[in-house]
Amino acid sequence: MHWGQLLLFALVFLCGFTQASANRSILVFGDSLSAGYGMTQAESWPALLAEELSGNVPDVQLINASVSGETTTGGILRLQKALKVHNPDLVILELGGNDGLRGYPISKIKDNLIQMIELCLTRDIDIILVGMVLPPNYGRRYTAAFEAVFQTIARETTLTGFIPFPLDGVETRRDLIQADGIHPKAEAQPLIVDQVRPWVERWLSGI
Repeated sequence: MHWGQLLLFALVFLCGFTQASANRSILVFGDSLSAGYGMTQAESWPALLAEELSGNVPDVQLINASVSGETTTGGILRLQKALKVHNPDLVILELGGNDGLRGYPISKIKDNLIQMIELCLTRDIDIILVGMVLPPNYGRRYTAAFEAVFQTIARETTLTGFIPFPLDGVETRRDLIQADGIHPKAEAQPLIVDQVRPWVERWLSGI
């Protein structure tokens, strides 16, 4: 093969590789904790993370498809459509909190989350799972089982990353929580980004 032809072949190959590696997308799929409840969208942790990525990794797009009040049951149906529409390479799954607040059976929460994880894995989509905690007034037995189910899922499934709970769980400073005692304030959003970013960076380094 002539050197000119060889060089052209190499350039075409590299361009094709670059295009295949570029335009990766991350889908944040959660409830009010990710939807920016009680603050502007620009203050929410997905928006802050998206801003960081746009500056550091411009070929990666972050889409926030979180909906306040979402449960894992509603999430299953909505996720199927979201995966078809957005075709993400990575899903950050943050659901289950509303199930716990409503006292839903732990086994049902587990089944729903695993079903969503499997929906992603069958499409070769990577997953970062975010665990949840409940206020202590929901009873020691239920809250302990609720928190443990996320750890069980992390052991039983193939995840790219697992964040046990946002911030410091029930030990989170009260001045970082809104008056409802549940949702983090805008001031807490950069701290959540600090928890999520290392997993996203690790995922990006493996692309």
